[in-house]
Amino acid sequence: MSIAPSPAAEPPPANASTPASSPLLAAQRHLLGNYRQPPFVLDRGKGCELFDTEGRRYLDMYAGVAVASLGHAHPRLVATIAEQAGRLMHTSNYFFNAENLRLAEELCEKTGFDRAFFCNSGTEANEAMLKLARRHFFNRGETERYRIIAFENAFHGRTLGAVALTGTPKYREGFGPSLEGVTHVPYGDAAAVRAAMGPDVAGILVEPVQGEGGVLPAPPGFLAELRRIADEHGALLLLDEVQTGIGRTGHWLGAMYDGVQGDAAALAKGLGGGFPIGALVLRERLNGALPPGSHGSTYGGNALASATARTVLAVIEEDKLCEAAVKRGEQLGRGLAAIAARLPNVCAGERGRGLLRGLILAPGVDTRDALGRARDRGVLLTVAGSNVLRFTPPLIVSEAQIDEALAEVEAALAEMPAAG
Repeated sequence: MSIAPSPAAEPPPANASTPASSPLLAAQRHLLGNYRQPPFVLDRGKGCELFDTEGRRYLDMYAGVAVASLGHAHPRLVATIAEQAGRLMHTSNYFFNAENLRLAEELCEKTGFDRAFFCNSGTEANEAMLKLARRHFFNRGETERYRIIAFENAFHGRTLGAVALTGTPKYREGFGPSLEGVTHVPYGDAAAVRAAMGPDVAGILVEPVQGEGGVLPAPPGFLAELRRIADEHGALLLLDEVQTGIGRTGHWLGAMYDGVQGDAAALAKGLGGGFPIGALVLRERLNGALPPGSHGSTYGGNALASATARTVLAVIEEDKLCEAAVKRGEQLGRGLAAIAARLPNVCAGERGRGLLRGLILAPGVDTRDALGRARDRGVLLTVAGSNVLRFTPPLIVSEAQIDEALAEVEAALAEMPAAG
């Protein structure tokens, strides 16, 4: 399946000949130009398919960057949102709401943690986790313990605090001095972590798979070693599960693949299936770290978001989508490896875990050109790192849809010039 090639990689400039009725006109005139969208407008979706305002079909292999875990217009999710919107949407955290209490219980049961704090995004969840770690030791009188060990090539969000934790310099460029007390070491290097530890370290922050950094799974035994190092030094092990959690890697949490329990974990993306919600889950011993007045969220955990997340968790469990992520992920991984073997001048291999996978492009291959060629053949992907096409389809993706995506991506890449 293919569609006509896009005329440009970005929306046309404001002085281009764009019909006054075109939705792109609003983008030209009113949106902040901090994204690089192609010149079409998505209008509706169903399952793993998306359609633009011109009626063209796209196979969704990115799920809103690992967000639309149940695909688009899932009937149970639609029914939940409609029913809850007609019942109760928002009260703020000055009062309990029943859906949020049920969600807290269910999320803790599935993740193995004891307590939950709710917010609206992964960045906010990571900010809360940073504050939790520092305030925990402050409350114990260990005021010198505030440093966080984080990793090169990591990504933890876009706010100034989260950017300081992010181990990729380009995300910090131009925003002034970074938050103090963060040390970055090479991902996967336990010896470097040990060397960086000290009595001022509050926690070690790690992604089980570096998604934005290029779909890099933690090396075997690395997370377990971080758990040992944290315990030896009395520090906390903090898990950024924003992209790897909620079934994406075949478990409720990505660290479960390695049998590792953190002290706290940040969640978002797939938790709401497309509705904004984030969460920080933590062990009981940290419960007093953020007393009343120390942290909060106006919208966090409202009734509508909580009901939506409860339905996502229920469908993943009842439809065995964690197991499906393992099976379909293995199929996708085999297919990407086969493409790399058949196109060695364009591809350098594949990597990933579950339904978080990356096709590594060969040095010199234009990653954005490859992304656009796949899109022109009707497959929507994202770029991770500098040279990886990232596949994060909905957890409901079928065997046939993965086969279709693989065939179209291979056809697109086969048309590319070899790396120079």
